[in-house]
Amino acid sequence: MSFAAQAPDVWLPEMADIEGCLLDSDLCVITGERFFIRGLIELPVWDTGEIFTYSMWVSLSRPNFTRAVDVWEQPGREEEPPYFGWLANEIAGYQPTTLNLKTNLHTRPVGQPPYIELEPTGHPLAIEQRAGIFRSRVEEIAAFHFHHT
Repeated sequence: MSFAAQAPDVWLPEMADIEGCLLDSDLCVITGERFFIRGLIELPVWDTGEIFTYSMWVSLSRPNFTRAVDVWEQPGREEEPPYFGWLANEIAGYQPTTLNLKTNLHTRPVGQPPYIELEPTGHPLAIEQRAGIFRSRVEEIAAFHFHHT
């Protein structure tokens, strides 16, 4: 099971018609000044052996975004060092907000979305990523998102 943000929270639909703005399934640029890549926050689900994912966006610096795009279709891109970034989506149901949590974006083989590693803090989402969750928590998340989004 997974939940996905269609775009970084700062993206507005009218930006699609503005020069220097781009949103596709993996990459986003806003006015040629803000750069984002979609990746996966993965939470191990201990009692099922599955992985629960949030498909979210990470804001990167221009140099990191440029490098990531340069190797986007190259075999071996998973050997790249992680790119520092900031989580660009607020995930409902977490307090404090998930917006702007520090991340490292790890590229994977071509065709696979990057992995978002959250900074190991006391934030509930970061704890869930490190410690894992149980199916009952997945059901709780699903019920919350079903009723609040």
